[in-house]
Amino acid sequence: MRAEDEHRLNHMVISTTFLVIIMVAAVIGGVAGYITRQILVQQRRDSIELKIKQLILDAKGEAQKIITEAKQKAESAVETARKEARERESQIRELESRIGQKESNIERREKDFETKVSAIAEQEETIKKTKESLAKAEEEKQKELQKVSGLSAEEARDQLFKSFEKRYEDDIVARIKKIEAFGMEKLEQTARNILSSVIQRLAPASISEITTTTIQIPSEDLKGKIIGKEGRNIRAFERAAGVEVIVDDTPGSIVISSFDPVRRQIAKSALDNLILDGRIQPARIEETIEKAKNEIEKMMKEAADAAVYEIGVFDLDPRLLMLLGRLHFRTSFGQNVLRHSIEMAHIAGMLAEELGADVAVAKKGALLHDIGKAVDHEIPGTHVEIGRRILQKFGVDEAVIKAMQAHHEEYPYETVESIIVQTADAISGGRPGARRDSIEHYIKRLEDLERIANSFTGIEKSYAIQAGREIRIFVSPEHVSDLEAKELARKIAERIEQELKYPGEIKVHVIRETRVIDYAR
Repeated sequence: MRAEDEHRLNHMVISTTFLVIIMVAAVIGGVAGYITRQILVQQRRDSIELKIKQLILDAKGEAQKIITEAKQKAESAVETARKEARERESQIRELESRIGQKESNIERREKDFETKVSAIAEQEETIKKTKESLAKAEEEKQKELQKVSGLSAEEARDQLFKSFEKRYEDDIVARIKKIEAFGMEKLEQTARNILSSVIQRLAPASISEITTTTIQIPSEDLKGKIIGKEGRNIRAFERAAGVEVIVDDTPGSIVISSFDPVRRQIAKSALDNLILDGRIQPARIEETIEKAKNEIEKMMKEAADAAVYEIGVFDLDPRLLMLLGRLHFRTSFGQNVLRHSIEMAHIAGMLAEELGADVAVAKKGALLHDIGKAVDHEIPGTHVEIGRRILQKFGVDEAVIKAMQAHHEEYPYETVESIIVQTADAISGGRPGARRDSIEHYIKRLEDLERIANSFTGIEKSYAIQAGREIRIFVSPEHVSDLEAKELARKIAERIEQELKYPGEIKVHVIRETRVIDYAR
């Protein structure tokens, strides 16, 4: 029992000793691990500090390098700026020297000018005093004459003129005729030279169109297709094109009628295409007419471009060119308006060159003088007034507007170019073959000429000749003197201008002759 107790006691001692050893070893191991960990942390910290120091050193080196380069660039820029500043200072000094010389010249000229102005002022004062003294002397002379004669200056002058007119009527008339003949001869010679030069340099063709267009068709069967079932096709065509299609018994042709030449041309082009295609139905008709509209617009643009290129005018608004192109399908008295405008522009340019006027303004005014006719059937008013509003809308130069607005004398002639444009219009419209008029209008114009002439007193008979370009009036010599015949011609011309409309000009020729008849028996 006791041995077991001792054995058990020894076993407990041994166990206790072993536990103490384990605990001591654990403590020693923990202390060793802690110390090792601290050592590793310290080593890592030293390594990071070394890297940071190295990065700082590298950054300082890079910064120093950048600073050095920046200093070098700054020094170079400063040197360049200093060089440019020295050059500019040199230029400024040179410029100041020139300005100083010019100022000296200006001051010298100002002094000379002031001296001349003073001299002129003194001369003006002297002339003024002289005029005043002469006027005073003339006034005293007039008073003395009135006192002696008992008549005022106006009464004396009238009596003197009347007595001289009565006494020297034949001499006055002869002198007036001589002056007129001499002056007219010189004017006619100058005008003849200018116009002959212009006419020789321009001989364009004249294009004539009418208000209806005839289309030739290959067979009579096409008329039925164009009309369609119960007239469906022809009604669709007329509605879409805005024209009237006349299908009658005339073999091989169809007539398109419209007051608008553009619509008429669109209809003609569309109908030609439909005839070639053969498929004539409402849907196809509308499509073809729309296509024809685009083709005609392109054609008008090309015609306007060709016109301005031919004339040499290149600064017109594109919208104004489209309106100008519409004149390609417009006629006036059978004369194509665009060709008439181009012809006028050539004539106006040559006249302006001969007379020393502004050639560009004259050309442009002539080219655009009838621009209002492009839309005069759509907008109320005369084509001149419509044209003025169109040109003002598109910002055309006022000088060009003044040049074009007086070609029918609705506005006064404000510039020499306006007279040139009116003259060019008369030349282009009045030349032989340029225009044609109906026989009714022609006869009516002749009758109106003779009616106006016969309405004055002292007229024996009158004859309109030269296609209405001249009227010869025979007066009674017992009732009309030579001086009164001249006044009568002027009054008849003014009356014709007021009441009649005509291209070009009309010559009023008053003839006064005395015939004495006797018989020898």
